[in-house]
Amino acid sequence: MSPKILLVAAAALVDRDNRVLITRRPDGKSMSGLWEFPGGKVEPAETPEAALRRELFEELGIDVCETCLSPFTFASHSYDAFHLLMPLYLCRQWDGTVTAREDQEIAWVRAARLTRYPMPPADEPLIAPLRDLLD
Repeated sequence: MSPKILLVAAAALVDRDNRVLITRRPDGKSMSGLWEFPGGKVEPAETPEAALRRELFEELGIDVCETCLSPFTFASHSYDAFHLLMPLYLCRQWDGTVTAREDQEIAWVRAARLTRYPMPPADEPLIAPLRDLLD
């Protein structure tokens, strides 16, 4: 039997200094303590872009225009209970100030230093393309 496919949209928010925002999963969530690119599950009948706009507002208090989300790369990773498919969008422009709204830590990190932050296995393959683009 094939595992359930879980679609999660993620963003590489890039600031004017070419740093990327990552967030640390808070205590009580699965994989707590690991760093990840912000985003979340795509709900039924929701596009990845709409899900990402919703998640970025809920998690970080920012408003992102759909045209500011540029598809960049994706990750495909099998966990025990499901297979995760995660498109990663680049975003360099948003309205509002990035604020941790869900008890998560946030960090602005140079792409070359992302490997210093422990991440879930699905996020790790996204680092090299970001490093190639931004460093």
